[in-house]
Amino acid sequence: MKLFSANLDSLRDLYHNQLRMLLSTEQQIVDALPTMLEKATDPQLKQAFQSHLQETRVHVTRLQDILRQENREVDAIKCKVLSALVSEAEDMIKDATDLTVRDVALIAAAQRVEHYEIASYGAVRRWAQILGRQGQAALLDQTIKEEGHADHLLTSIADRVNVEADKAA
Repeated sequence: MKLFSANLDSLRDLYHNQLRMLLSTEQQIVDALPTMLEKATDPQLKQAFQSHLQETRVHVTRLQDILRQENREVDAIKCKVLSALVSEAEDMIKDATDLTVRDVALIAAAQRVEHYEIASYGAVRRWAQILGRQGQAALLDQTIKEEGHADHLLTSIADRVNVEADKAA
């Protein structure tokens, strides 16, 4: 597993590696959200995806800024987890023939991504604190809060859309 390769000799190296992987995560989300937005039929869900797309672009810039502060490469390291989550989402969207069920699948896929991001950002935020990067930790904490807000918004939409999908069955 590449995460444990010999070039990660310190917490600082791991921190930089994971920041670059989070950059890939956010870039993949920027690429995936327009399709999710297009496939969604619920107006509130479409709006949530549109808003989160704008927010995710800010996350990309924020990560690039942190990496520049560290005088490190700003190139992303491909996040295989996000790639797999996007692939699963594409399969669910393709397989859902009912539009409401497709919205439910989109919400589930988006929440999987949000949960992954919250966990990943939580780890790097802690490492930033340990490394004495309090400003970076604050920026990462801001992203965690934004991801949490997106997850809660998706939950509130799901509460309504899931019931609609059940009624359609």
